Amino acid sequence: MQLTERHRKYWRANLRLTGTLLAIWFAVTFGVVWFARELADIKFLNFPLPFWVGAQGALIVYVLLVRHYARRMNELDEEYGVAEDGR
Repeated sequence: MQLTERHRKYWRANLRLTGTLLAIWFAVTFGVVWFARELADIKFLNFPLPFWVGAQGALIVYVLLVRHYARRMNELDEEYGVAEDGR
């Protein structure tokens, strides 16, 4: 099966979105832990930033990432004509 240029653009947009969201996920998950000592002086809601991210912040970011991915993929599906009908 030969992919059209439209399919390639859709796939590139999908990969770019996925790569960006994975980079954010990586930074929140591993970046904050890796630099926890350096970031401990930063306070958020009167708690050290690494503690807050570990306790609540990361979960909030994960939910927002999933929400953004779902919305953006629906937009891309509509834009490239591959959306599911009636859902």
